[in-house]
Amino acid sequence: MIIFIFSYKFKLVMQAVAFAPGHITGFFKAEVEPKEPEQKGSIGAGFCIKEGVTTKVKVTSSDRPGFKITVTGYKSDNTQVSEFVVKEFFKIVNQNYFLDIEHDTTIPVGYGLGSSGAVALSLAFALNKSLGTNLSRTRIGQIAHNAEIHCKTGLGTVLSSYHGGFEIRTKYGAPGIGSLQKIHTDHIAIVICFSPISTKQFIKTELSKINGLGGKMVTKLLKSRDQMEFLDMSLEFAKYVHVITRQMQRVIDDLSQNGFKSGVAMFGETVFTLVPKIKEFEVMQILKKYDGIIIKTEIDKSGARVS
Repeated sequence: MIIFIFSYKFKLVMQAVAFAPGHITGFFKAEVEPKEPEQKGSIGAGFCIKEGVTTKVKVTSSDRPGFKITVTGYKSDNTQVSEFVVKEFFKIVNQNYFLDIEHDTTIPVGYGLGSSGAVALSLAFALNKSLGTNLSRTRIGQIAHNAEIHCKTGLGTVLSSYHGGFEIRTKYGAPGIGSLQKIHTDHIAIVICFSPISTKQFIKTELSKINGLGGKMVTKLLKSRDQMEFLDMSLEFAKYVHVITRQMQRVIDDLSQNGFKSGVAMFGETVFTLVPKIKEFEVMQILKKYDGIIIKTEIDKSGARVS
């Protein structure tokens, strides 16, 4: 728990709850050169999941602005994304408030499931509602996107989580600037997570060598719009950037030997597959042999929203 400026003169003004889905990116190409954060981002492909982050905000009047952040579910010691979003909203409102913020996170943090993007989006939507700032949906998404860019926790997650579904991101940037196309799917996602990988470190050191492959894959998937080809591309991309560990390879091989394609989440020691619901039991039996966090989930097609 992190507590900032505290005031004893409280009067409840408003509260709101918002949700943003987690997101798995299978491959991508990044654009980090533009000066404006709204223009930065990534193209690529991935899908949103039913698990994510629910954020509750309680607003009270105060003699000085301040906020408290608590996290339930899967914990994170780093609240920099939330702090960025809060400070952006404090710039907009012309009155002092104290914000009691609670993030309930149902996805493990740092495993390539888009937790930071979901935190930023759910908080931005909840703050807009509770503070009565009446920002457009697009502007809310841009604040969340800018938080991820500033904190170097993601590039295209916010655009994807904002829209929901199984998507191919076709233009870089924040909501309102970036664009995507959706692919229909009735498959469910089954995911196994072993350990986290630092997105910030990867963005810093590895982007230059992977952009060429990611761009070609976007072009190819736009033509086929095939989710099984997406899994093949994700696996090829992961091999190219050398993120597959021995433990991950054993899972990938086991799934393949039983007739299931798989992909790797960017960025985490995380393997996923997309299968018809009737194959759920078979895949679960395979994954239960391994010591990891297993998530069985449907694709979230609605995107970020106020509850």
